[in-house]
Amino acid sequence: MDTLITKTKIDAGAKIIRRGGLVAVPTETVYGLAGNGLDPEAVEKIYEVKGRPAVKPLSLMVPGPEAMGKYCRDVPKAAYALAKKFWPGPLTIVLRSRALVPEIVRAGGATVGLRCPDHKKTLKLLKAAKVPFAAPSANPSGAPSPRTALEVKTYFDGKIDAIIDGGECGLGRESTIIDMSKKPYKILRQGALPAEDIADALAAEMRIIGITGGTGCGKTTALERLEKRGALIIDCDRVYHEMLESDRDMLGEIEQWFPGAVVDGKLDRKELGAVVFADETALEDLNRITHKHIDNKINGMLRDWAMAGGTLAAIDAIALIESGISKKCCATVGVVADNNTRIERIMARDNISREYAMMRVNAQQNTEFYRQNCDHILENNGSVRDFKKECDALFTEVLK
Repeated sequence: MDTLITKTKIDAGAKIIRRGGLVAVPTETVYGLAGNGLDPEAVEKIYEVKGRPAVKPLSLMVPGPEAMGKYCRDVPKAAYALAKKFWPGPLTIVLRSRALVPEIVRAGGATVGLRCPDHKKTLKLLKAAKVPFAAPSANPSGAPSPRTALEVKTYFDGKIDAIIDGGECGLGRESTIIDMSKKPYKILRQGALPAEDIADALAAEMRIIGITGGTGCGKTTALERLEKRGALIIDCDRVYHEMLESDRDMLGEIEQWFPGAVVDGKLDRKELGAVVFADETALEDLNRITHKHIDNKINGMLRDWAMAGGTLAAIDAIALIESGISKKCCATVGVVADNNTRIERIMARDNISREYAMMRVNAQQNTEFYRQNCDHILENNGSVRDFKKECDALFTEVLK
């Protein structure tokens, strides 16, 4: 059999695929060896030509995200979000397979990987053939993956029907594979697309609610209602204090700007306080440093939660607005209460005097600040039971 090499005969390649033949195709990563992914005999040829072990499943090339529902079931919204962000591109998404995908493609398993290649000729071929392609890299198993049509010809001349010459592949690395068939999601192969970019994209699709307000207003109760809805709760105050004990990068930068404030890897709070509370500019410098590192820490927590399959998070921060953390949120909620009510709650909670409780309340932002800067306000001047109902009603509306 003579192997046809062509730059233009896409329709001819589509006919070869439909009748069960094999065609090498270009992608943005490496050349793939494509056959009709719904034809078990064609798929068997791929295994034979490559010398690929039958226990290794194949992925399917598809023309776009609409193929997910056709060939897979129980597709999470997060998978569509990744496809929208990175397809066409070097990302293979593993999902639970429908029965019409042949067992030989799945190597007897229950899942199948889908990939939409970023190459005009191969996308055109997919649309012309009207079937998904089983398409591993176009090399004998164990050999380097080919980046040019000539390399494919060297491997398989006379063994496959055709090669679509799309020029040299730019990336030269296989796609990254993520398993989204179950939670947590897992990177099975690190390829051309960085895993951090995937996690960032998933985190960007998450619903994040920012909760802020002064002490004694009832933020804890509001956060508990969100936690019952499956939200990850990020307490910025707790994160900050943990970082002061262990975050070497943040402590190192504090030491650089404020010599003597860090001793033997530990923050000397008195030394630092003596500087920043006497100098407004120094306090601004400290806030700039800490806000940057806290922001990075929060981003990491959101990425981890998104990769675990989480879709909802809540960020609790007194300085939610001032720090810029509110920009991550789909909605910001200010929890407020009358000063006298707050003072009574703080006295009972912390066993402190009225004067000290009043001093703490007066040192924080007033109610008007939250009314002006938050998307929603929760007033908490009544019973805990009534406040929980108010929280549930608001969060239901916000998360519609």
